[in-house]
Amino acid sequence: MAGGHARYEILPGLLLGFHGTDTKTAERILSGEEHLKPSSNSYDWLGHGIYFWEYSPQRALDFAEQAITNPRITKGKVLKSTVIGAVIDPGVCLNLLEASALAQLKQAYELLTLLETPPKNVGGIDKRQRHLDCAVIELLHNLRSRPDEQTGIALPAYQTVRGAFWEGDELYPNAGFREKSHVQLVARDINCIKGYFRPITD
Repeated sequence: MAGGHARYEILPGLLLGFHGTDTKTAERILSGEEHLKPSSNSYDWLGHGIYFWEYSPQRALDFAEQAITNPRITKGKVLKSTVIGAVIDPGVCLNLLEASALAQLKQAYELLTLLETPPKNVGGIDKRQRHLDCAVIELLHNLRSRPDEQTGIALPAYQTVRGAFWEGDELYPNAGFREKSHVQLVARDINCIKGYFRPITD
């Protein structure tokens, strides 16, 4: 599979991501005892990795609060919700807001249909369980790890994945905006996370 425009696959600079979790987990991470753990569900929206809401601490908190009453939506148990921030260097990024990345994803889907019967995205209009999208993204990662037949060199692994989602009800009648629209960033390479911090909440 051909890669994208390599010079534009590296996102320059640092991004701020926010992750909703339990307060005890947050304190362990902020103290340096451990890292956030990657998700590896078959329905993960952007494939496997550590999930962040890009520049949206409130959405991260909303997610953690939802997890208190619906523990199935997250791996760890949330008893008391909070948010931690992370400084992230996206590095080599599968940026699904960019044309060549979308073209690669479409190629991966076409190959997946030749290899097996693809799973389905389910869960209403927002497709909350994205088995298909996860399978396609994970196949794309696997394809990049295979050496080129001519050069014997594999494409560099994507360290992060970034995607935008128009989720929720219309913000107002006939709006082009949704109540829960957001950008998510997934760190596949833990070295992309340069540090954690406690966000200012007031």
